[in-house]
Amino acid sequence: MESSSLFGVILAVLASLIIAANALVAMAVLSLIHKNDGIGLCFTLNLAVADTFLGLAISGLVSDQLSSPARPTEKTLCSLRMAFVTSSAAASVLTVMLITFDRYLAIKQPLRYFQMMNGLVAGACIAGLWLVSYLIGFLPLGIHVFQQTTYKGPCSFFAVFHPRFVLTVSCVGFFPALLLFVFFYCDMLKIASTHNQQIRKTEHTGATAGAHRPPRTPSDFKAVRTVAILIGSFTLSWTPFFITSIVQVVCQECNLYLVLERYLWLLGVGNSLLNPLIYAYRQKEVRQQFSQMALGMKKGLAAFLLLLSARNGGPERPRESSCHITTISQSELDG
Repeated sequence: MESSSLFGVILAVLASLIIAANALVAMAVLSLIHKNDGIGLCFTLNLAVADTFLGLAISGLVSDQLSSPARPTEKTLCSLRMAFVTSSAAASVLTVMLITFDRYLAIKQPLRYFQMMNGLVAGACIAGLWLVSYLIGFLPLGIHVFQQTTYKGPCSFFAVFHPRFVLTVSCVGFFPALLLFVFFYCDMLKIASTHNQQIRKTEHTGATAGAHRPPRTPSDFKAVRTVAILIGSFTLSWTPFFITSIVQVVCQECNLYLVLERYLWLLGVGNSLLNPLIYAYRQKEVRQQFSQMALGMKKGLAAFLLLLSARNGGPERPRESSCHITTISQSELDG
């Protein structure tokens, strides 16, 4: 199997897993929003939607990788496809940042959180996020310096976009966002530690006064751990791609395009598969909703099988009854 065909198969499998995992998380979170009407869950739903769009966008590249090199995709179509891929990836990264800021605000200002973060503000944040994401994704189509002068198929990121575009996104967006992630996490960890000390002090005072209460673990630490895992997976997934792209811009003689497109870009896209797995494992309400969905599917399948067996076994029962009556009648005649 050729390397391009193998890469196309890997891309197809990855896209299928991303779409399936995020679609399941989106359904679970949508059910939770219908029950609880939580603002933070809207951001989680938006992350699942953005990652699902990314899976759909990269699935369009599979045919290019599996097709014959003699019939490459046109440059305009390839540019549009990579613009949609970039927009979806940017929306996923920005949503992780929005979730981090939401958790930071909930821990930093717990009393004013629901006053500041209402449905209107959350909707405006999500709408602005998608607007910025599409501006980032379609930026190379309007700026000639971000485009490759020559195009050679098959369709890939650096076949149409120049590494200068990645350098600009890195300096303006990626590394500043990474610094904000670190700041939010460190401040949240500090606040959570302070809350933990206050809770332990209160419990110690209550125990001294004779009121015995079980020790509690503040929910702030759980939020901090979830944010830490999100930030860690985001950093490990995308940092190698951006750093290597910067090296490619600085060192024009270094031919790193194959490593960037076949390995590091694929690693970054894989972050969209990690996000739903993190939420499915870390958030208790999402796990409980998955259990309810699985139980509902099990009951529905059992009812379907019972109905199917009833339909198949229905015509047989009168025949057995008639035979039984005939046997009794014959025994009565013999008697």
